[in-house]
Amino acid sequence: MDKPVDKSEAVAVQPVTVLELLTSFLRLGASSFGGGMTGWTHREIVERRRWLTDSEFLQTLTIAQIMPGANPVNLAVYIGLKLAGLRGAAAALLGMIMPAFLAILALSFAYQQLRSYPEAQAVLRGLACVGIASSLTMGIKTARRLKAHVLPVGIAAGVFLLVGVLRWPLVPVALGAIPVSVAATFWLERKNGRG
Repeated sequence: MDKPVDKSEAVAVQPVTVLELLTSFLRLGASSFGGGMTGWTHREIVERRRWLTDSEFLQTLTIAQIMPGANPVNLAVYIGLKLAGLRGAAAALLGMIMPAFLAILALSFAYQQLRSYPEAQAVLRGLACVGIASSLTMGIKTARRLKAHVLPVGIAAGVFLLVGVLRWPLVPVALGAIPVSVAATFWLERKNGRG
């Protein structure tokens, strides 16, 4: 993971300070309510700061998603650890959770006072739409960078159909999709190795 998969997209390695990580993740933690954190993190870490390449970010995101806990927090900790060691991981974690923690305290107090007003419900629905749009943007950006092949696209479409449309429980579907995905990847790698 220290080397980017695609050398054409390599960025210059520059030291990242703990203060830079803290300020970046404070900004991320304060600007991404309602979901979509992955998209904002990609924009900040890959596109704006150029601390990671697209390939490194996707690898980091994959690791963050398989670890227990909230994906955005896992992603922040792993990025901080990769860029500045344990102190970087602690700074990224603090930066990620502190704005949300303070905002939740303030919003819970405000919501208790305003929950009977329809305008409050409209604001919450709007924030949910922003989170969905940000997640879709990240998905589209990621899909454009991946090699299109029938098997992975079919597996992704099947999981979407089962969970999103037919409303099957996520855990059994994911547990069924994992071995199929691993087998498909193994088969594709063997096929590409021969060709």
